[in-house]
Amino acid sequence: MKRNIALQYPHGTLDLPAAPRGLILLARAHHAAVDTVIAANLAARGYAILAMELLSAQEIQFADATQNVPRLAQRLIDVLDLIRNDGDMQELPLALFANGDLTPAAIRAAAQRDKQVRALACHGGLIDRAGVQALNLLVAPLQMLFDADDETGRQAYLRARTHLSGIHEMQVLNPGEDPAAHVAAWFSLRL
Repeated sequence: MKRNIALQYPHGTLDLPAAPRGLILLARAHHAAVDTVIAANLAARGYAILAMELLSAQEIQFADATQNVPRLAQRLIDVLDLIRNDGDMQELPLALFANGDLTPAAIRAAAQRDKQVRALACHGGLIDRAGVQALNLLVAPLQMLFDADDETGRQAYLRARTHLSGIHEMQVLNPGEDPAAHVAAWFSLRL
């Protein structure tokens, strides 16, 4: 079953197989090819995929649109509230995947919905921008994936990890390596 999901913003689609293993919330600022690959990989493994775009076409035109962590985190919390009250999704074990600039917002949202989000995977991003309070409160197991040339992201993770009390790990991808298999393995282990 495929359904469109719309709040004021964000909006997206839900792909729901007959008997899903769990629900993956794929948070993105706007449509990106890498997200399509990861969604297809996870769907092939039997997960329901809720792909949500957090910014409007107008908002994405502003250079700093993806830097507003409080606004993006609130939009993710709105999506998590929608999931909690939706008959098709509310009983499914939930994991969250975010990419790049959405990583800090995903960590904040997962920290605020610690009983709902069971696992979190992020590809790139400056984790320390989530803030010390969110890092301290994060309960969901966190996987951070970094491209080989992302030294800035890795340094941010190294600074932030002292504030993480739950399960967390960092992996550096080989040049050109697809993160989808790592994300799928992490969610299979944690959901």
